[in-house]
Amino acid sequence: MKILRGVLVGAVLAALAVVVVAGLRWATGLGALPLSMAADMPSLAGTQPAPAFPTGLDWINTGGRPVTLKELRGKVVLLDFWTYGCINCFHVIPDLDKLQKNYGNKLVIIGVHSAKFATERKTAHIEAVVLRYGIDHPVVNDKNMQIWNEYGAEGWPTLTVIDPAGKVVGQVAGEGHYDVLNNAIGSLIREFSAKGLINPKPLWFSGIHLEMPKTTLLFPGKVLADADHNRLFIADSNHNRILETTLAGKVLAVIGSGRLGLRNGSYANARFHYPQGMALAGADILYVADTDNNAIRKINLQTHTVSTVAGNGQQTYMTETSMPTGKAELNTPWAVLVHDGLLYIAMAGQHQLWTYDPATDTISLYAGSGQEGIQDGSLLDASFAQSSGLTTDGRYLYVADPEASAVRQVGFGPGAQVRTLVGTGLFDFGDVDGVGDAVRLQHDLGIAWHEGELYIADTYNSKIKKLDPKTRRVTTIAGGHDEFDEPGGLSAAGDNLYIADTDHNRIAVLNLKTGRLASLKITDPQKLLPP
Repeated sequence: MKILRGVLVGAVLAALAVVVVAGLRWATGLGALPLSMAADMPSLAGTQPAPAFPTGLDWINTGGRPVTLKELRGKVVLLDFWTYGCINCFHVIPDLDKLQKNYGNKLVIIGVHSAKFATERKTAHIEAVVLRYGIDHPVVNDKNMQIWNEYGAEGWPTLTVIDPAGKVVGQVAGEGHYDVLNNAIGSLIREFSAKGLINPKPLWFSGIHLEMPKTTLLFPGKVLADADHNRLFIADSNHNRILETTLAGKVLAVIGSGRLGLRNGSYANARFHYPQGMALAGADILYVADTDNNAIRKINLQTHTVSTVAGNGQQTYMTETSMPTGKAELNTPWAVLVHDGLLYIAMAGQHQLWTYDPATDTISLYAGSGQEGIQDGSLLDASFAQSSGLTTDGRYLYVADPEASAVRQVGFGPGAQVRTLVGTGLFDFGDVDGVGDAVRLQHDLGIAWHEGELYIADTYNSKIKKLDPKTRRVTTIAGGHDEFDEPGGLSAAGDNLYIADTDHNRIAVLNLKTGRLASLKITDPQKLLPP
């Protein structure tokens, strides 16, 4: 059975705070209900039974045991259709956490992972992402999109509400719908509580969740090598800190307490939240894309202090094209790069490139229309797709554009153009070496320029590839035999390419001359790492 598609629209009535459901009355023929008819809707209860979950699927945070809709009767159920390469899906997580906190055991959230990319269909990879983002509700691997099709989902994320009688109320697509969902769930709970049809008891999977690995590095996202000063900076992303080591791995400093948050101050007191890209401005200043804090942080390597350049922890769609940093609210910055006095920012959450000018203390839009895509052209007409990696040869800015599995070339200065070196579309991906439009990557998160070549972290193919920016020829130089597991960041120093091998919880070192691959051995003779 395939349910009719619809959109959930919310409107709070002055007296009852009732959510209006427009076009959501599955298979009832009501169509798009005008808001003016809201007062005539006595109930939000659904009329169409929710399709059962197919058997034989892998479940996470349940000990592997499947969940059935039948055992969820008496609860409001919220299905979250997502795929882990989708940044908008991660923007929804804080809303889901708030809803769960609001309604406790009266609400059950089920993550339905319906993959876009081939690699995202693997349960082990989904488990790693569930750990990375602290998802503790049940997640089902809908690898063949059976549940997706049954419920008529058409985009990521899609959120579907099921009432306590097991009938579909409706769904809403995209992010930013907390109020609609909160009002709908609250109204359903009140309605069914009045009938004695709410089950407030915890279910059998309550408290079952994956456990984080006990490793020195925890899902490191990015790495930055500084050959001139024999330093390596590691975004130890899920430990919410930055490690400074020698190029050989000796720990020199731990930047951040390891506790999640947005706090400035000394290394020991500062807090980060899932930091990613880093860039040096001279020898003493390190900028960090503090991704889940939606902030740019500045580390003074001389005074051992952390400050915030822009962002206040709130993820916001940025509508102004320029603003003082003190007023700036950012949208998931993922990578940073310093060039000619400016800090370039890959603002992944809105598919754009921005700049920070320390001289004027302003944040400004540099490139990207804001539409997710792969259109070339002038800076503001071009479109990007969740840009997550930056590098430069001094003449051009190169961008890893993962949702289009692309590499983009961006000029500097007024009148500059955007050109695609590799990649042909949002749904064109694979694992094909070659030249230009024949090349296929799969969700590439990292990129590094070194001695005339571009090195690509072809993340979902778990490979490292080399791109000649002049000929557009791509060749695989490492990976393909389980050497890597979703590498996300690259940086070169001398003959070595340092690789944030994210899901292996390590930094790998690839010698570009010999092809030898090794793990960076992190040593801590000063006992700077917490026990």
